[in-house]
Amino acid sequence: MSNEQQLSDVSSLRQRARVNVENGAVTEGYSADRETVLRLLNESLATELVCILRYKRHYYMAKGLKANVAATEFLEHAQQEAEHADLLAERIVQLGGEPEFNPDTLSKNSHAQYVAGNTLKEMVYEDLVAERIAIDSYREIIQYIGEQDPTTRRIFEVILAQEEEHADDMADILKDL
Repeated sequence: MSNEQQLSDVSSLRQRARVNVENGAVTEGYSADRETVLRLLNESLATELVCILRYKRHYYMAKGLKANVAATEFLEHAQQEAEHADLLAERIVQLGGEPEFNPDTLSKNSHAQYVAGNTLKEMVYEDLVAERIAIDSYREIIQYIGEQDPTTRRIFEVILAQEEEHADDMADILKDL
């Protein structure tokens, strides 16, 4: 395939749009393995949901002199992880799948673990570890998807950038503890 790929004429676009119209956003030009992408999206959704729960616990449990700065970050990160979860769930539905919110399967499907941590330092450390897992996981997913599903790839790229920011925040706080 050359860089000079032919663009479809209008009548071809119109004709293809009427084929398998019940598939919604998934057109004939969708070249990714949809089942694999849906599995990756649901695993990532589980990761984000587990991270929300861990960050919320840490927000409420943060104690000590330096807890205020960390708690503020914990709450902000929990809110941003919820936004990530929404993006992932919306994309799952667009691709004809069902977002998995079953609490019994979340921790099994999540890439990150739910480690509560007892001290502020342990909490920040566990959040940093979870962010690093998400960063590597999402980077691999982006590479796997490549050009096959640009919309899903862009969603993961946006989330990855914010996860890198979260890791940087947690690393900075950890240095001060």
